[in-house]
Amino acid sequence: VQESKLIKRVEPIYPELAKRARVQGVVLLQVTVDEAGQVGDIKVVKGNPLLDNAAIDAVRQWRYSPTILNGEPVPVIATVTVIFNLR
Repeated sequence: VQESKLIKRVEPIYPELAKRARVQGVVLLQVTVDEAGQVGDIKVVKGNPLLDNAAIDAVRQWRYSPTILNGEPVPVIATVTVIFNLR
């Protein structure tokens, strides 16, 4: 087994409404990474409604190296954490 590695990470754009409301936190996503390393299905496991869509939009653009099992690329399900911190 050769595990996938994150090769392209896109940072989320902090939603304006969340900034004004001073909302910070973590969005936990369950993602399916296909045989090519692209993110497919995304489900919010835990998060804040003001942050969820920004996290999903960013993670949808992430790319992984494929997971290889017995010499063949296979889809995998992973958990991704996106942290929103006001500076």
